[in-house]
Amino acid sequence: MITIPSFKIIGISVRTKNADNQAQIDINSLWDKWYNENIATRIPNIVSEDLYNIYTEYESNENGYYTTILGFQVTTLASVPNGLIGIEILENKYKEFVSEGKLPDCVVSTWETIWNLKFDRKYSADFDVYNPNTMHPEHAEVKTYLSIN
Repeated sequence: MITIPSFKIIGISVRTKNADNQAQIDINSLWDKWYNENIATRIPNIVSEDLYNIYTEYESNENGYYTTILGFQVTTLASVPNGLIGIEILENKYKEFVSEGKLPDCVVSTWETIWNLKFDRKYSADFDVYNPNTMHPEHAEVKTYLSIN
């Protein structure tokens, strides 16, 4: 278990749920939008090139609706461009997982493991971190952070 201090994210978002593969459809569309509309070039005050896929604003648990935000960590939310969303993720305790393999399959597999292990989750903000140096489509390494009580 590790503690991660508060940080800020600017990016694009979608409200989704895991049932009926809706999240897979919606999150894939979010990634398509990220690349097709070159969203990265619109985000000011970027801290690093690590791409965050945040899961937050949970209705209840992994079975309810939640918001997914794809974006970069930034120094401030003072100037969020039109059409984007800014959010602060508060300091919390996290369990870290590492996904290795083909994208997105390795990350999906990690989340399936998380759902089956039934951690004492906080359901505040969970996230995947995609480092540009380890995002190779065939043999990626992605870190997933699960908020816990």
